[in-house]
Amino acid sequence: MRREFNKAETSASAFYRLLTATVVPRPIAWVCSRSAAGVDNLAPHSFYTVASVNPPIIQFTSVGEKDTLRNIRATGEFTVNLAPEELFEQVNATGTAFTESISEFDAAGLTREPSLTVRAPRVGESPVALECRVHRILPMGDCTLVFGEVVHVAVSEEVLDGVHPRIDLLRPLSRLGLDEWGTMGQIRRIKRIRVDDWPGHFRP
Repeated sequence: MRREFNKAETSASAFYRLLTATVVPRPIAWVCSRSAAGVDNLAPHSFYTVASVNPPIIQFTSVGEKDTLRNIRATGEFTVNLAPEELFEQVNATGTAFTESISEFDAAGLTREPSLTVRAPRVGESPVALECRVHRILPMGDCTLVFGEVVHVAVSEEVLDGVHPRIDLLRPLSRLGLDEWGTMGQIRRIKRIRVDDWPGHFRP
């Protein structure tokens, strides 16, 4: 038996909580942007994914109007840093609504690492940084989708197996519902089934 939640009969906040508790786990874009005044902002955004392969474009959503969005509009660039399990408390701390004059790098005790292609810095403690330039900014209801073309990637050699980042060494955090966060947990591997390996009546 299911309980039904009709959008027209459910408050917006309750419907939002349903979505964020069931569209899980959500990867975290730990976004660094630099304001026109030169203040480095760092904030986690948990509506985040790859939007295009060629060109390589990532997308995250700003829920409401935040410093991240204002800075990116002003400068046209940003970095997305992987949020690893070992930095759980720092990632959470950078979600605090500080005034725009305060840098979350300083408040959370994190290290600025210069980027090679954009002005916004990387998080020195993060194993992966994507340097991005704005591809498109798209309003969507009370949110804004930010699409960034990835122009450079920096990966710590400590998490690489050749050129492949090892998930067991990256140990990414994810967001769940309410104040719940997810860690990597068990890794399972399975190969995609080729159509030729299906019984004949399932083949095209």
